[in-house]
Amino acid sequence: MIQQREERHVLTEISTDVVFFTVRNERLCVLLIQRDKEPFANYWSLPGGRIGREETLDAAARRMLAAKTGITGVYLEQLYTFGGIERDPRGRVISVAYYALVAADRAPLIPERPDIRWHEVEALPELAFDHAEIVAMARRRLASKLEYSTIALQLMPEKFTLSELQAVYEQILGEELDKRNFRRRLQGLGCLEPTDELHRAGKHRPARLYRIKRPGRVEIFK
Repeated sequence: MIQQREERHVLTEISTDVVFFTVRNERLCVLLIQRDKEPFANYWSLPGGRIGREETLDAAARRMLAAKTGITGVYLEQLYTFGGIERDPRGRVISVAYYALVAADRAPLIPERPDIRWHEVEALPELAFDHAEIVAMARRRLASKLEYSTIALQLMPEKFTLSELQAVYEQILGEELDKRNFRRRLQGLGCLEPTDELHRAGKHRPARLYRIKRPGRVEIFK
């Protein structure tokens, strides 16, 4: 009995995987890493790894994200625990998944390499392990939080137009929104303030630039 307990302990490990979102060229993107060894050699996967013995789950997720990207201080939230028996062919590995958001003007600070790249969520390559399922759940969670929070603002640069913000909402939701209703709802939230600057794009009328009143905070509305 003791030997069986020890064997189960050895085979069961805990890891964390992070779905790191940003918006590039008005497209919702996720950061992926190409694996250089088996299992799933040459497949793309989420940033992640094993949790240290003296480490909390949140600390492990932040450490792994910083190690892969060099970025710290981003919004990070625990998503779900994935414990499928056969999710990792090397043995029983339980993954506590997170999702993180980085603003569009900070995403370029992450150096892209052939094996570390941003991929559009709508055009993902085949992913290792159960990472496609993790990405899909993270997007659903993000979409659901749009209804009662200001979480989408974590993806915005320091200054932006309302049309750019609407494009981010539409990318997350996967559907078009009515412009007037969207702006009316934003006014009710009171989370933005206009600047004195205008953005000119082509022959269109200049658009007012806005900024977040309380940057770095995700506000929840009941």
